[in-house]
Amino acid sequence: MTSTSTSPSSPLRWARHLWLDAGNVRSTLTPAGLGRLEARVRESETRHRGELRLCVEGGLPAGALWAGVDAHSRAVDLFGRLRVWDTEQNNGVLIYLLLADHRIEILADRGLASQTPPDTWRQLTDALAGSLREGRFEEGLAHAIDQVGALMRERYPLRPGDQDRNELPDAVVVL
Repeated sequence: MTSTSTSPSSPLRWARHLWLDAGNVRSTLTPAGLGRLEARVRESETRHRGELRLCVEGGLPAGALWAGVDAHSRAVDLFGRLRVWDTEQNNGVLIYLLLADHRIEILADRGLASQTPPDTWRQLTDALAGSLREGRFEEGLAHAIDQVGALMRERYPLRPGDQDRNELPDAVVVL
C-alpha cells in the first residue's frame, strides 16, 4: 500500500478527493484500458474457481471524508457492497485503487485469505504501488490481476471437466 503524507482531515486531502471523480478514472485508464482490464479478469476466471473484482475510485464522497474514512475502510465497505464475500467457496478478491490518496488495497475473502500468507498481499500491493508511481496504471492493475489469478489457480484450480460459474461481474467498477 502506498500513502500520501497529508493527514485524513487536511484541506489538501479534501481538495484532491473533491476534485477527482469517475471521469478522472476514465481519463487515467481510458475506456479501452478499462475494457482490456475487464477482459483480463474474465480470462483469468476461466482458469480457476475464484472470483475477482477490480474497483478504481477517483476520490471519496464528501460524507466519507467527513467521517474520516481511509482507503482500507472504504475497500472493506466496497467488498461488502460489491458482494465479493458472497461466493460459494468464499474465494473472492477485491483489488481497490483510490486515486486521490494513491492507496491500494487487496482484500481476500476468508477461503483464500486463510490459505495465503499475509506477506503475499503486501508484496502484491507494493508491486502495484511501484507501477502506479511510474504512471503505469493499466500495466500495474493487469499485473495485479495476473498475480491474484495465479494464487487462485494454485488454491482453486479448475479440474478437467469442471465448469466455472461466474458468480460476480467482470466489469471494472469505476467510482
